[in-house]
This record gives sequence, structure tokens and C-alpha cells, in this order.
Amino acid sequence: MRSQPSREEVGSARSLERRYREVRDTSLDLAKPLSPEDCALQSMPDASPVKWHLAHTTWFFETFVLEGHAPGYRHFHDSFRVLYNSYYNAVGDQHPRAERGLISRPALPDILAYRAHVDRAMAALLERGDLREATASVVELGLHHEQQHQELILMDVKHLLSLNPLRPAYRSATKQPDLTGTQPLRWQAYEEGIRWIGDRGEGFAFDNERPRHRAFLPAFELGSRLVTNQEFLAFVEDGGYERPDLWLADGFATVKGKGWTSPLYWEKSDGAWHEFTLAGLEPLLGNRPVCHVSYYEADAYARWAGARLPTEAEHEAAASEVPVEGNFLEEGALHPCPAPPDGRAQAPAQLFGDVWEWTQSSYAPYPGFRPATGALGEYNGKFMVSQMVLRGGACVTPRSHIRATYRNFFAPATRWQFSGFRLARDA
Repeated sequence: MRSQPSREEVGSARSLERRYREVRDTSLDLAKPLSPEDCALQSMPDASPVKWHLAHTTWFFETFVLEGHAPGYRHFHDSFRVLYNSYYNAVGDQHPRAERGLISRPALPDILAYRAHVDRAMAALLERGDLREATASVVELGLHHEQQHQELILMDVKHLLSLNPLRPAYRSATKQPDLTGTQPLRWQAYEEGIRWIGDRGEGFAFDNERPRHRAFLPAFELGSRLVTNQEFLAFVEDGGYERPDLWLADGFATVKGKGWTSPLYWEKSDGAWHEFTLAGLEPLLGNRPVCHVSYYEADAYARWAGARLPTEAEHEAAASEVPVEGNFLEEGALHPCPAPPDGRAQAPAQLFGDVWEWTQSSYAPYPGFRPATGALGEYNGKFMVSQMVLRGGACVTPRSHIRATYRNFFAPATRWQFSGFRLARDA
């Protein structure tokens, strides 16, 4: 017979229950500005309809928590097990990713009813306050998984609305900090040495952040802020997209094959540059960080500027020395903001928030990495090929989701995510 939970366990259970409600409510809040039609469309195979995101994150809790840990739980609909499985082969079949936008039914109200059904069962489970540690860990994983999909909702909606000739806004612009001018680019020096890299074991982390290990870093320097629109525009106007000497071979083939001449969402009309944002089409502001560039574009710019991209270990070493502060989802800007003027920023600035920062590091397992057993072992490990690591979070990343050791990853040609970069160089 199980003993009564301690005060610490009860407090932890209540904290998990409160966090569950907050995360789930945030997803619904992100969908509120959208019409049912907005929520049903899929703009490209890499993106998913909003209602799919709302259903899939619910499927996660139903599949990995309720099925095994809530006696008597009844599924909302048996077909959802296939419709909203993303890539978990150990769980069963999946509906083709590129065809998610063809699932007109179940309709959005049915998806919201599905969420409510699962949330009631999860509330009953969490209110008991007697979850085993392993089950609570899966719930926490599910919450961070949903926060990843909150970011994906905004990425996918932005891409969808950008294809509409009316250029509709997701929502009206919110007031951003009144920061004029551009902080001069300086170089922050770091001495060579052996650094500890990876999860410290002090809170939640994904398995790809472990095991913690030592890495030798030669002396290096990091740019004091992110590369700006104005700086990247100089690269564009210097013919950067036409110079094969600046590009990796696959990058230049991608540029030519896709007809790229500027970052995604940049448009030039009547001699002036604009960029599409979640608030609609806006004038391109030179002091904002450049956003929606691929790894190939970031790498080419760095070569043009006589520098390079940082490694993920260099970024982590720098980020570990500063607090997790920046322009995140909670600030409501939903777009990168300029670096604070001198004297108002940590050095280097913008290591967290604003844009995910491309690094030159391939997404690979840390020494001694072992994926989790079972279906959840498919979460990260099987993607450790043909991807590049990004660090630091973005303006659409929830603050509680990010940390210095967080490893995001995308294929090098992708750029619909909120991705930018800073420069680095050898000391």
C-alpha cells in the first residue's frame, strides 16, 4: 500500500497541475485570433494546420500518460490515434505529414472538445497528487513538447498568411521597446579552456542535452549582438546571393534552385524594402535582427564579413554566464527587437530570445548519448543526421522553455522558423 505523499510531493503535484493548465491555456490563446479556416490550412509539407497542432499535443498526453496511468480512461475517438500521431513508429501508423491540411473533418470544434476531454482526465489524474516520478516526468516532457508546438503554431501561421495576397495580420502590432540606432558591433573575448557542456541535472532537459561532458574550446570571440537587417542588406546589395565563392556548394545550389535573393518575407516595392510579420507587412527596420535566414545564408554572410558562425559549445559557454532574459513569447512582440543601447544590455546581448541562432555545429549525439527506451526514445535521437544546431530561443519561444543547454535543430535550407545569427571569430 502506498504511503501518504509528503508535503514536498503534494507541492510538486500542485505545481505540475498548475503548469499543465497554464501551458494548455496558452495554446488556445494563440489560436484565438484565427478563424476556423485559418486553423485548417497547411501552407507547405513542413508546416501543419493549427488544429493539427492542437490535436497532436493532446494526443501526446492521451497516448503517453492517460493510456497507461489513468484506469478506466476512455478514448475520445479511436481514429485519432493515427490521425494525430506525428512520427512515433512504435505507437503505430501515422497520417502522411504532407496531407494534414486535407483533414477537413474532424472540425475545429471537435478538436476543442477533444482537448477538453483529455484535460478533464489529466486534471483528475494530477489532482490525485500521487503520480510516480516517472509518470510526472512524462507529463513534464509533454508540456515542453506542447511549448515547442506553440512556437510551431506561430511559425506555420506566419508562413500561411504570407501566401495570402491580402497580406493579413495574425494580430495587430504591439508596442516594442523604443530603441533607435544600432548598437555598435563589438567582440567579446573568451579564453581557451575546458568547459562543461550539457544538462546539469538541475531541472527539465531533453535527452539530447545529455550526458554532460567536457569540451576543449580554443580562445574565441563572439559578436556583442545579433546581425541586423541593415548589415544583411549590405550583403544583399553587394551581390552576395550571386557570388558562389561565398557559399557552400549545396547552399549555392539551393539559392539558384529556389531563386532566393533575400531573406524569407523580405519584399521590395517602390524602391523600399519591407518584411512580412505577424502584424502584417511592415517597413524593414535596419536595427532589428535579421530573421528567417537559412544556415546557408548565415554561413555565406559570415564568410562575406570575414568571420564565421559560432559552434554550439561556444554559444553555450557564453550563454551559461548570463541570465535567461530577452524578447520571448511572453513579451508579446512576436518579432525580433533591436539590441538594447550600450549600458542597458548584458554582454554579449541577445543570447536568449529574439531569434534562434544558427551555429556551425551539426546536430549529433553527445559522447555517451543513449536515447530513452520505448516510443519516447524517438523524440530526438533519430533526427541526429543532416541537421544543424540552433541556440538561444526566439521571440515566439516561451521563456520557461529555454535554457543555455537547449539544442534546437533544423535542416540547413529551412528558414520559415525565427532564425538569425551572430558572428564569431578565432581569437
